[in-house]
Amino acid sequence: MSNQSLTATLFEIFRDFFKQKFQHAYYNTKESLGQHKRDLVVLHVEQACTSLERSRDQFEDTLDKFKTVIAVPETSLEHKYKLLKRQYDFCEMRADEVGHKIVAITTVSEALFAEWEAELKLYESRTLRNRSSQQLKASRQHYARLIKSLSKAEAKISPVLAAFRDQVLFLKHNLNAQAIAALQHEFVSISLDISQLIEVMEKTISEANQFVSVLAEQKVLARQ
Repeated sequence: MSNQSLTATLFEIFRDFFKQKFQHAYYNTKESLGQHKRDLVVLHVEQACTSLERSRDQFEDTLDKFKTVIAVPETSLEHKYKLLKRQYDFCEMRADEVGHKIVAITTVSEALFAEWEAELKLYESRTLRNRSSQQLKASRQHYARLIKSLSKAEAKISPVLAAFRDQVLFLKHNLNAQAIAALQHEFVSISLDISQLIEVMEKTISEANQFVSVLAEQKVLARQ
């Protein structure tokens, strides 16, 4: 193994070590404040829903702005370009926000499930252990569906953003009637892409709400 490879390997080992230590300390601090991993999962999923809703609204607003751009007189193209560029920047920001929320959900959910799995061995009652095991299985299934749905939504955002960015760049360097005519040909395609993206986002929000309901219901059952 070369020195460079060895250094990279050691870096990854230390990075993972300190990451685990940090997460352990973070979760312990949260639990001391009354926020357990299940509560954190619910919090992050709810935040992801909010991010998706904001992204959905932003893309819908951007589509409306795009419609105005292809209908304005040439004298206001510079203003409309700047408006469209701001819309693109907002969409990009919302897309990044969704990505960060997915990472947060994945991290805390995996920690929750690992802890849950380990604590199954602590039960003296076989009935309660089996009941908890079934709840864990159901939660993992809902979680898997949620992550699949979130990943699908995130994957659909990227090509829509790329197409939108192309149009913004084209308009930036071609502020004339010919550019608007070219954008009109692309508008139908972009509209369809955004409509499909919004549909996926709506389904993902519904999936997230269902996952939160399952965790909340299990929390109530656990107290009984």
